[in-house]
Amino acid sequence: MARTVGIIGLGLIGGSMAIDLKRREYAGTILGVESDPVNAAAAGKMCLADEIVPLDECVRRSDIIVIAIPVGAAVKMLPGILDLCDSDKVVIDTCSTKSQIVRAVHYHPMRSRYVATHPMAGTEYSGPWAAMPNLFDGRACIFANTEESDPRAVKTIEEMYDVLNMRPIYMNADAHDVHTAYVSHISHVTSFALALTVLEKEKDEKHIFDLASGGFSSTVRLAKSSSEMWVPILTQNHDNVLHVIDTYLEKMKEFRDAIAEYDSERIEDLIHEANRIKKILR
Repeated sequence: MARTVGIIGLGLIGGSMAIDLKRREYAGTILGVESDPVNAAAAGKMCLADEIVPLDECVRRSDIIVIAIPVGAAVKMLPGILDLCDSDKVVIDTCSTKSQIVRAVHYHPMRSRYVATHPMAGTEYSGPWAAMPNLFDGRACIFANTEESDPRAVKTIEEMYDVLNMRPIYMNADAHDVHTAYVSHISHVTSFALALTVLEKEKDEKHIFDLASGGFSSTVRLAKSSSEMWVPILTQNHDNVLHVIDTYLEKMKEFRDAIAEYDSERIEDLIHEANRIKKILR
């Protein structure tokens, strides 16, 4: 079946999805929507989509509509897209927070045609230039509140993510936001904070970046991430992120106190306790 997939936002996630859905022959036609003229031109030149079209045309012509834009804009856009849909179309989003977006359309008459998803993949880069093949291979994709979606719509999207070689995980939207605060959102906050700390010190010590090793680069790389994406994520997941930050600060204080007191035994205990993460992340 030659499906038409419309992708709103041809950046890292949307563009990478477009590449693999087309080359793996899941989509016969990719329609792209890009509000930024520079990004639209770049996506066209890179052939991320067969056509760049207006939003309403994309929805009208597509079998599956993928919303791959920052969550703040996606929450506002989703109800209007569902207004344009019929019972043959399926709409998904790829946003990193789920509670607010599912609430935004809870009572929408076409709610059953929407499947809330979060493909757990990405890099610190953004824009059409960041799109790459095989980004999703072997990664998890969260499906949130599937009981509110038409089972046929869910099955369609399960098949699409299977083509992208992703494994599905099903959970409640609120639970999703708690878990992502711990495994994703806090990583970005700490990376931003570390970058600010080093940049502040670098004002006085010009050679600090000359001494930076691979460990520093890997720890701080997320600080390159786009504010356009992360401001709405952190504000929408406000309560969960604050809870994780508070816990993180408590652990930082434990290290600080042990170091301040020259307590080698306590430092060693904290490091050994942290080493248990090796059993989870291999």
